[in-house]
Amino acid sequence: MSVLEKARPRGPARALPSAARETRLTDEHGRRIRAWELVLRYTLLLAVLALTVGPFLWQLSTSLKGPTEDIFSSPPTFLPGRPTLHNYERVADTIPVWDYALNSLKVAGANVVTNCVGSALAGYALARLRYRGRGVATLVFVLAMLVPVEGIVIAQFTTMRELGLNNTLVGVVLPGSVGAMNVLLMRNAFRGLPYEIEEAAFVDGASAWQRFLRIALPSVKGTLAVVAIFAFMGAWDDFLWPLIVLSDPSRFTLTIGLNYLHGTFANDERLVAAGTVIAVAPLIALFACLQRYFFRGVGEGAVKG
Repeated sequence: MSVLEKARPRGPARALPSAARETRLTDEHGRRIRAWELVLRYTLLLAVLALTVGPFLWQLSTSLKGPTEDIFSSPPTFLPGRPTLHNYERVADTIPVWDYALNSLKVAGANVVTNCVGSALAGYALARLRYRGRGVATLVFVLAMLVPVEGIVIAQFTTMRELGLNNTLVGVVLPGSVGAMNVLLMRNAFRGLPYEIEEAAFVDGASAWQRFLRIALPSVKGTLAVVAIFAFMGAWDDFLWPLIVLSDPSRFTLTIGLNYLHGTFANDERLVAAGTVIAVAPLIALFACLQRYFFRGVGEGAVKG
């Protein structure tokens, strides 16, 4: 080897062609994922998807099948041969399903308003205001979440009877007007806001109401949307309390009305499936409208320039 060859600096290794490079699978943090781990993850996701979404898709398929199609065939046929909406018409002809849906919409809408307003006010008071007994009040809300609904349903019924609210939609709304979990969600959202913003507003002469309405509340829209979704779903799907407090069929909510449909036509699964789809459709529409707020929340209390 000559002197020139010894002194010549060695350049960087020649890069391999792109086709010869090893394909690397990474996650969102840039960490390498093995192929078998990726296959296992997607297998578990598909299994969870089948367990959660599968029954609803089966009900949807059953509701679209005509009277001549066998819904208990073996092996089962998932797709209807001749899709029809006749089952939905039969549900509306059998029970006043739209009146029940309107009652449920009134209850759910009132529950959303009361929970959003009450939870926001209570959460702000627990998180931002300084007063004696704030820790005890927070503990009370935490303990309220541990009490099962079945343990207080008799006390609730007695209270509604004494107030003269039995067999009314107000009596259905009142016990769940402000949920303890929603209050704690709003409290945690308000605690994430920087104190410097409110201190600057306080120096400028803003009152507590002005700081709440103009500074704190607009910064927690994501959590407020989560509270709205939870409140709507809880009121729409509630069955036990409306069944106890309501006795007039004209005031029944949709869950009670569909139960009567199932009891009357237990052998016609097509009607039951159509009623189930009618009951679930508003929840899907609500979540589709608010899902971008539902998954937002990591930077909920961040300062926005």
